[in-house]
Amino acid sequence: MKTEYISMTEENIDRQGIERAGEILRAGGLVAFPTETVYGLGGDALNPESSKKIYAAKGRPSDNPLIVHICRLEDTEAIAEKIPETYYRLAKAFWPGPLTIILNKSSRVPVETTGGLGTVAIRFPSNRIAHALIEAEGGFIAAPSANRSGRPSPTLAKYCREDLDGRVEMIIDGGQVGIGVESTIVDLTEGRPVILRPGRITKEMLDAELGSVDVDRTILSADSGIRPKAPGMKYRHYAPKGDLKIVCGSRDNVVAYINEAAAAAHAAGGKTGVIAAEDTCAMYRADSVKCAGSRQDEETVARELFRILREFDDENCTVMFSEAFDDSGIGMAVMNRLTKAAGHQIVDADAYRQKENGGVGV
Repeated sequence: MKTEYISMTEENIDRQGIERAGEILRAGGLVAFPTETVYGLGGDALNPESSKKIYAAKGRPSDNPLIVHICRLEDTEAIAEKIPETYYRLAKAFWPGPLTIILNKSSRVPVETTGGLGTVAIRFPSNRIAHALIEAEGGFIAAPSANRSGRPSPTLAKYCREDLDGRVEMIIDGGQVGIGVESTIVDLTEGRPVILRPGRITKEMLDAELGSVDVDRTILSADSGIRPKAPGMKYRHYAPKGDLKIVCGSRDNVVAYINEAAAAAHAAGGKTGVIAAEDTCAMYRADSVKCAGSRQDEETVARELFRILREFDDENCTVMFSEAFDDSGIGMAVMNRLTKAAGHQIVDADAYRQKENGGVGV
C-alpha cells in the first residue's frame, strides 16, 4: 500500500484534502490525523472491517477498545444508550476538548470497535482539522493513537510515518500537537464516575464539576489481568525501544543514582539517556540528556514527554532513566505514561543510597 501525505494547519484547512480523506474513510480505509492531544489513526467507527484494519495496522490487541470521535453532541444518541445526566454536564464543561467518556453502546456500534465490550468510549476533539475530518467522514471515526502498538504516541506526523508508512492510505500532517498526552477517560457506566486514564482534564477539574470522581487503582500501579474497558489500561504502552527506569527520591540521591547507573551502562556498551526537569538537567552525565521542562509547569512536561521518548529511539539509546514527577493534576497523566513506558520499573534512590551506606539514612 502506498501512503499519501498531505499537510495543512488549523488556520488553513485543505478542504479538498479533507474531502479526499473522508472518502477514504467512508470506503473502509485508514487515515492518520492530528488532534489536540496526539495523532489519531482513524477508521469508520460503524464499520467492523475498518476497526479490524486499525488493529492490524497498529499490531494492537483486539480486546483493547477504540475511541469513537464525534463532531456533534447530538450524535451521541446514535451510538449510546441509557445516557446519564452527568454525560451532558461533562460535555458542556469540557467539550470540544481532551475528554473521553464511556457509556453503554447502542447496537449501531460493532463489537470490533469496542473490543468486544458492551460499552463505547466517546470523544469530541477540539482540533479543527480533526473536526473537519469527522464531519467529512459522516460523523463517527474510531481512532486510537497513530503508532504501532506499545510505542510512544506520536505528537508529530513524522512519527506516524515512521510507524505506519505503507500500512494506511493517508497521513495528514497538521504540525505538532498542543497537549502531548492522550485524553482523560471517565467511565459513567458503573454509577459513580471513575477515571480510567488521566490526561489534561484532571481529577481536580472533574471533582469541581461533579463533586467527586474515583480513580481506577491500576493507573499508577502494575497492570491488572482484567479485560481493559479503556485504551492503555492493560498493556505496556508508550515505550521506547530501549530499557527505561523511573527514579524517585530526594534530588541529590536521584541525581547520584542516575549518574552512577548511566556510567555503568555506558561502560558496558550501552547508549544512555536521561529525562530531567530544567533545574537538574545540567547535573547529569549521559550520552543524551533531555529537558522535559519546569516542575512548576507540568503541562510542558506532558507536551514534551512522547517527543523525548521518540528522540531517544532516533538516537539509538538503549538504557534510559527518568526523574519522577509530581502525580497530582496533569502530573498524574505524566506519571501514568512514564510508568507504563518503563514497564513499572521504578527505583527508590533514597532506599538504594541507604542500603549502600549500610542502612544508615542520609
